[in-house]
Amino acid sequence: MRPSQALRLLHDFSYVLVRDGESDLSSRQLTVLLTVYLEPPPHTVRGLAAKLGVTKPVITRALDTMGRLGLLSRRRDEADRRNVIVQRTVKGALYVERLGDLVVEKAKDLPR
Repeated sequence: MRPSQALRLLHDFSYVLVRDGESDLSSRQLTVLLTVYLEPPPHTVRGLAAKLGVTKPVITRALDTMGRLGLLSRRRDEADRRNVIVQRTVKGALYVERLGDLVVEKAKDLPR
């Protein structure tokens, strides 16, 4: 794939997300979401902040938004009450699957 094709794919993917009528996620929120769904658990607020090189409040704000949308949930770690575990949801799994399908669909539309 050439850089121009990669950029076209990113554009077409983003365009559909903005126009589909659902809440669109920021790049940061999308990165947090995909990290939780594509990398093996457990995921904690502290761990996500360290991995992405941001502060815990940044992750908390992203999780607040995605929690309201039902894409992720949080719970206190019973083994260590200082940790907050980030959990996948069925709605979030379906959303991420839709994102994957959308990337595949838009990739097929790229000129060869």
